[in-house]
Amino acid sequence: MNKKENILIIGAGLCGSLLALRLAQRGYKVEVYESRPDLRKVDISAGRSINLALSDRGLKALRLCGMEEKAREICIPMYGRLMHDTAGNTFSSNYSGRDNEYINSISRGDLNALLLDEAEKHENVTLYFNKRCQKVAIENTIAHFKDYETDEEFTVNATVLFGTDGAGSILRKSYISERKFLFSYAQNYLNHGYKELEIPADKTGNHQISKGHLHIWPRGDFMLIALPNMDGSFTVTLFLSYDEGEFNFDNLISEEKITAFFEKEFPDALALIPNILEEFTNNPTGPLGTVKCSPWFYKNKTLLLGDSSHAIVPFYGQGMNASFEDVVVFDEILDKNVGDWQAVFKAYQKARKIDTDAIADLAIDNFYEMRDHVANPLFKEKRKIEMDLEKHFPTQYFSKYSLVTFNENIGYHEAMTRGRAQDKALLNLVADAAVHTNLNMTKEELKVILDKVKEETNAILEEDKIAGM
Repeated sequence: MNKKENILIIGAGLCGSLLALRLAQRGYKVEVYESRPDLRKVDISAGRSINLALSDRGLKALRLCGMEEKAREICIPMYGRLMHDTAGNTFSSNYSGRDNEYINSISRGDLNALLLDEAEKHENVTLYFNKRCQKVAIENTIAHFKDYETDEEFTVNATVLFGTDGAGSILRKSYISERKFLFSYAQNYLNHGYKELEIPADKTGNHQISKGHLHIWPRGDFMLIALPNMDGSFTVTLFLSYDEGEFNFDNLISEEKITAFFEKEFPDALALIPNILEEFTNNPTGPLGTVKCSPWFYKNKTLLLGDSSHAIVPFYGQGMNASFEDVVVFDEILDKNVGDWQAVFKAYQKARKIDTDAIADLAIDNFYEMRDHVANPLFKEKRKIEMDLEKHFPTQYFSKYSLVTFNENIGYHEAMTRGRAQDKALLNLVADAAVHTNLNMTKEELKVILDKVKEETNAILEEDKIAGM
């Protein structure tokens, strides 16, 4: 593969900017086209999550590109969930029993700007903004653009083209419309959407609630979550059905009903959101969907990465991390010198797709866990045991959440398979009163529980293997 080839990346978001940086570091000539204005000059956050959860898989990708330390400077560590009930009571649940495991709240825009700045330092990278891709002729790798500033339409002829243009990917749509090959595609939406609100900083610029937690107000059919920002505010997200239940996005159209909804379900949050009516009325409602497709590439010409090939719902906090991990896996394939671009693309998809399918399924699972189960006594007991096992046996036990979030060298599929079996084993043991936890439990007593969980987990894994699951 000739490093002087004209490589075109459509989309300068988080995945596209990281990919451009890494390819530039490897010596490739890269052009990046983005439909939106340059976010370093214009605020373009409206309607999108302005902060995200950065964890070990994402940090591994940033480390690969020499950007980890810069990213950590704009992170706020979150050590666990803090649940809020309707009476205003709270209880916490750490993400891990190990002291060094936490996730980070980070600004999408600030992180994207860091990556763009670093990519732009390379002479072999050129960034273009306000250039919307309208379609891609995949057979001859010609991308058709429109300049939003001049209304001019133009084309770019590339040797290799990468689509990192998100869930609404133009490259993926071109795969469908051009019908050059058999392409499988599924896009599934939850019946829930999301709307963003804000808890502002207090008068001294500090956070009004704990900044060391991801806050959740679980209410069964819907929930509210909040992540801290560097300026002392929290980004609050309401996840609610479009048209089901007593309260839904379709019927929350009057000031009276909006107020009644928050007064009944989230009174403590309502007290912290002074502009609730204005924000609820004016902020957009976004959909929550999953994209799965195959193949991700066409011959030796084009490849989908990130959300364009595997968009997921946000409930495991892994969307950005999974897209960043795409770049790590792609980089590893390049290191293997498997051949031309088509061989690289084929090897990359073979290595990666099983894991992106797994995190998509896990994200749906966690939607129901966060919404319905975190306040369940059985779930609380299970989490308490898991925390104790991780604390006292940090190298022998990893919860499903820890396998997914803090074990960046384990694939999502392996984490899902073992994590689900562990969950089933532990819940069965708790439900049958075969194990329990208390404040005075000794390490020897916990070792008995650990052995039981391991035995049951391995039995479940073997049963699943026999059943072909």
